[in-house]
Amino acid sequence: MTRRLTEVARKAGVSEATVSRVLNGRDGVSESTRTAVLTALDVLGYERPTKLRGERARLVGLVLPELQNPIFPALAEVVTGSLAQRGLTPALCARTIGGISEPDYVDMLLDHQVSGVIFAGGAYALADAKHEHYRQLTDRGLPVVLVNAGVDELPFPRVSTDDAVAVEQAFGHLRSLGHEHIGIVLGPEDHVPSRRKLAAMADAAGWGPEETERWVGRTSFSMESARVAATKLIDKGATGLICASDVIALGTIRAVRRLGKQVPDDISVIGFDDSGLMTCTDPPLTTIRQPIEMMGQAAVDILVNQIEGVGVNTDELLFEPELVVRGSTGPAGSR
Repeated sequence: MTRRLTEVARKAGVSEATVSRVLNGRDGVSESTRTAVLTALDVLGYERPTKLRGERARLVGLVLPELQNPIFPALAEVVTGSLAQRGLTPALCARTIGGISEPDYVDMLLDHQVSGVIFAGGAYALADAKHEHYRQLTDRGLPVVLVNAGVDELPFPRVSTDDAVAVEQAFGHLRSLGHEHIGIVLGPEDHVPSRRKLAAMADAAGWGPEETERWVGRTSFSMESARVAATKLIDKGATGLICASDVIALGTIRAVRRLGKQVPDDISVIGFDDSGLMTCTDPPLTTIRQPIEMMGQAAVDILVNQIEGVGVNTDELLFEPELVVRGSTGPAGSR
């Protein structure tokens, strides 16, 4: 019981005494605090007291493209915790290979009469994907927030990392180390954040069409596809590689080693995300840190404002990333 009180109190952001008052049905607790405690109880998997089981907190869907990339569980932790503190119950929907599709998740969430939905890295970020399921949400006037860049025709508020600043930081770092042949490993051509990164890279490096063709690798955001793309760029003479995710960076490091080379002595590698355990890789990964905590909290704030009928600006909210220098980058020609 003591452990449960401690965990629920921490999740709801209140004292253990407040949790005890709620669970025992005592007075002196505001409705918002009471709802936050009950929501935290649900999220942590504890059963509500019998007299409270008939009460249901408002549901909010959190739709993720996967859970293998550590950045998405990190975002989920921030969002679910913030939702619980606001008296909302998160419904986590993560897609898997051969599993439930994003449109099917939208149908399920609508059937459960959710109060709103937060998407991260879904079909909205792919220009050539189908977007009809998002229009179901628009037609119903359901509050929605997108995390990171999406196609322009969707009218939802967006919370994004500034991809242009991220590339400028990474490119500037490699140039300061003396690298002249710098490549970039991105997602698919229709991936909107990758398009933004490419535009920033072309501008920073002064690339024309020929340089873009030579120094850009495409992936499906898997380590294996990253290994293939990075191998081609290294064979063309790249000594520094900027990657669109930490997972891509790990695949790139694998490519370097399979070619009998070393990071960073032969090839410098920069990731993007600063997801968990990147300090534990060999070598520790230099990467661009997304401010996930601030972005997740901002997404919840915007969604709650919509739910409560407060006016929301649909302009994209851009957050500045941070270059974190570790051991995977070094001077050009250091060996």
